Amino acid sequence: MSHQASDNHAPLKLDQGALDAAKNNLEDAAITPAYGPWRDDIVKLLNDSLATELVCILRYKRHHYTAKGLASPAIADEFLVHAHEETEHADLIAERIVQLGGEPDYNPASLLQRSHADYDESKDLKSMIRANLVAERVAIEAYSQMVKLIGDKDSTTRRMIEHILSQEQEHAEELSDWLDK
Repeated sequence: MSHQASDNHAPLKLDQGALDAAKNNLEDAAITPAYGPWRDDIVKLLNDSLATELVCILRYKRHHYTAKGLASPAIADEFLVHAHEETEHADLIAERIVQLGGEPDYNPASLLQRSHADYDESKDLKSMIRANLVAERVAIEAYSQMVKLIGDKDSTTRRMIEHILSQEQEHAEELSDWLDK
């Protein structure tokens, strides 16, 4: 019976045509036929995530410089740490977009429309923490969906997104802890 089951599936073997095609179009660098029709969609998802990270950097920086209150020095310092980590995320994303043959979109005129997260001009510390927690939760949801959408279509991008996702989850946990204090 197990022998019959094995006869019903295709053997695991490489696509020789795709291997041969990879020898051509050297100007495409790492972009091989395996990317199929999804490359442009992945670049669009990444550019929207880049916009999100850039808006988050701006929000965290504003909050860092305007936080006031007894707990504000420590939290303001953490806002700056988060801003730096979001900058690292933006850099990773922009680099990956270029590797995929796309162009990172830094156009400030469309940042807010493309961003999943909102900018915030809260004046009190609790509202700042809350706005940042909301933005982190939105980023977590967006990155979680991207991991599922990308799946095995681009394992390099998926692993990068998973790495960023884990840091966004850490940010959300910290912000949630601060909100409870």
